[in-house]
Amino acid sequence: MKKVFTYALCGLMAAGLLTACKDNGNDGNNGNQNTESQKEQMLKAAMTPYVENTVIATYRSMADEGLQLLSEFEGILEAVDNGDDYSQLMVQAGQSWRAMRKYWEQSEAFLYGPAAAHNIDPHIDSWPLDFNAMNSLLNNAQQMADIEAEGGAYVGEKLGYALKGFHAAEYFLFESEIVSGRAVGTGRPHAINLKRAEAVYLVGIVEDLAQQAILLEDCWAGGVDEQKTAILEEAELGYEENYGNYMINAGKAGSLYVTYQDAAEEVIAGCVDIAGEVADLKMGNPYLSNSDEERDYIESPYSCTSTIDFADNIRSIYHSYCGAKDGDASISEYIKTQNADLDQQVRNAINEAIVAIEAIENFESSAKDNPLVKTAIDNVSALEQILDEEVMALLAE
Repeated sequence: MKKVFTYALCGLMAAGLLTACKDNGNDGNNGNQNTESQKEQMLKAAMTPYVENTVIATYRSMADEGLQLLSEFEGILEAVDNGDDYSQLMVQAGQSWRAMRKYWEQSEAFLYGPAAAHNIDPHIDSWPLDFNAMNSLLNNAQQMADIEAEGGAYVGEKLGYALKGFHAAEYFLFESEIVSGRAVGTGRPHAINLKRAEAVYLVGIVEDLAQQAILLEDCWAGGVDEQKTAILEEAELGYEENYGNYMINAGKAGSLYVTYQDAAEEVIAGCVDIAGEVADLKMGNPYLSNSDEERDYIESPYSCTSTIDFADNIRSIYHSYCGAKDGDASISEYIKTQNADLDQQVRNAINEAIVAIEAIENFESSAKDNPLVKTAIDNVSALEQILDEEVMALLAE
């Protein structure tokens, strides 16, 4: 039930080739040629901070938090084996999960590229969980022995998406109550005593989760530090690619992008996609739920952080459009030179979407027919529309 998007790179390249033909300056209009050259220069300036300060920095922080979370779960397993109290470690692990989760949600405007090409998005962020398969797994002595021996490698290669990733860890970290036959989260740290099999399973899940986060950093940066490199090598993960360079070096040999306009359009397309997902699926499905399947389409049901996730998704749009650091060159700067009113409309729409989302209380239990959810859906849809119809059109001129 994971949201799935297909990014049509071939279509992008075809569009880029057409753009290259259009922008080659052969129309005899020197003023137009200069304007288009200025566009390429401004969008080129925006790509390096976008890649380094928005994408790579986000994935690096996510990977670092993943390693911290893994360390805490290893400590929990050791405490289970020794009969020691690990309640504080569970609290710390919940905090680390939230921190890692925040960076992931703030990356969802750039789910194109490695996250899509290598299926990392569904690998680590599928929901809802398959509880029947999970119970079967936990009671299978051979599979549990394999997980303990092989760790994240076994989880990553052998388990289905509904048995791993953020939400499998979330289920054990946060308390839930059975209401009308359903597990409803409270957001509080889990107070139960873990069975050893559950602790082993959690170490494997989080090791795989951390590995996938490191893989995202590596695929965009073209390399990671020694510790992370050793982790990838041990897990036999890696694609020897540098997706960031494709954007920074648009138009050069080996790049996937013919022009910087192509690269900028990819960035905005990623923003459009996540806005549509937040409005139509993440909020839309629970709001309009008429079936158990739609009712259970709650992104973070046990930690009760769904609206935090949604707001961070919109912040990923802000970082992609405006830049993650003050002073970063950005796509926003180019749009402002062409249509200052449109740039301000985009900024306002981003802010209004975040405010509307954060006004929702208890989304996990109150999403159905909630007027505040409808307001948030409308605001996010408005943001999606302005990005898709107006920003994309201006970039294509």
